[in-house]
Amino acid sequence: MSDAPPPAATPSPVALSAQVHELFLGYQRTALLYVAAELGLADHLVDGPRPVEGLAAATHTHAPSLTRVLRALASLGVFAEQADGRFALTPLAQPLRSGVPGSLRAMMIAHGKDLYPVWGALLVSVQTGAPAFDKVYGMPNWEYRRRHPEVNARFNAFMSDMVSRRAAAVAATYPFPDTGVVVDVGGGDGTLLAAILATRPYLCGVLFDQPHVVAEAGPRLTAAGVADRVNVVGGDFFVDVPAGGDSYILSAVLHDWGDDRAIAILAQCRRAIGFDAKLLVVEQVLPPDNDPSLAKLSDINMLVTNAGGRERSEDEWRALLHAGGFDLTDRLATTPTYEVITAVPH
Repeated sequence: MSDAPPPAATPSPVALSAQVHELFLGYQRTALLYVAAELGLADHLVDGPRPVEGLAAATHTHAPSLTRVLRALASLGVFAEQADGRFALTPLAQPLRSGVPGSLRAMMIAHGKDLYPVWGALLVSVQTGAPAFDKVYGMPNWEYRRRHPEVNARFNAFMSDMVSRRAAAVAATYPFPDTGVVVDVGGGDGTLLAAILATRPYLCGVLFDQPHVVAEAGPRLTAAGVADRVNVVGGDFFVDVPAGGDSYILSAVLHDWGDDRAIAILAQCRRAIGFDAKLLVVEQVLPPDNDPSLAKLSDINMLVTNAGGRERSEDEWRALLHAGGFDLTDRLATTPTYEVITAVPH
C-alpha cells in the first residue's frame, strides 16, 4: 500500500476564475493607495481617529467621495472605519505616513502619478521592445524628468527612501574591510557610501557620479560625519572611473542599461581596478523558479521605462561581468530583493 499523499484537488473553473479576477483588479488597489498617499491621509490621522468631514476639509476633497475611498481602503486593512463613522490608522496604514521608517509614501506618489500611465501602456513595449514611457510622455524618462522639475523631485524622493533602506542593509550585512578605499561608482548623493563609512571609522571613500549629481552630496556626507574621509569626484563612468580603490561599488546602476552599455561601464571599472580589489554589484537577481518575485516585476518596470534596462538572472550577471572583465565569485542577500554580487578581475 502506497504512503504517497493523494494528489491535490484541481481548483474548479469558478475558483480559478475568481483567483484571476482578483489578480486583475490589482490596478484598482494601486489607484486607491496612490490617492491615500497623495492626500497624506495617514499623516492626517496620526493624532487619532477623525470624521470624514474633517479629513475632507484638510485635504480639499469631496467628503462623500472620500468616504467611499476610505471605506474601500478599510476593507483592505488600510485604515479602519469605527462605529461612530470616524476613520483611524491601522498597522497597514503606517507605511503611508511621511518620514517614518519603512515609509512608502514617496514611492506610491511617484509610481501612482507618473508611472501608472506607463504601465497602462505596457502592450506598446511588448509589441515594439521600446519603452512605453517614451510613447506616453513623448520623450525618454531621463529627458522628461530634466524638463519637469516636479516629476524629478517626486522621483528623487522615492529613490532617496529606497536607497536609504538598501544602504543600511548593505552596510550592516556585507563584510567591508576596516581600512582601505571604497569607490562608489554612480553613487548619487553618497547615501550608500556614507552608511558604509559611518560604521568603519578608518575606511575612506571616493564618491563618483556626474558633476551635477555629486554636487548635492555635501550635506549628506557631513550629516553622517564622514565628509573628511570622502573624495568627491565628478565625471562620466562611460569615459573613465577613478583608480586606486580597494573595493568598487555599482549599486542599482547596471540594471538601467542594456548589455552593451553595461559592459562599457564594467570595462571602465576594469581599467581602474587592481587585481587585488573587488567589484561589488548591488542589484536584484531574477530567481529561476515560478515563485512570486518582486525582481520580475521590477524587470517589467525597466522594460517600460528604460531603453535596454533590465533585471538579470545569475547566469546573465555572470556572463555580463565576464564580458566586462570580471568573474562572479559570490552572492550575498542583503534585503528581500537586493543582493551584493562580488566579482574579481580576470
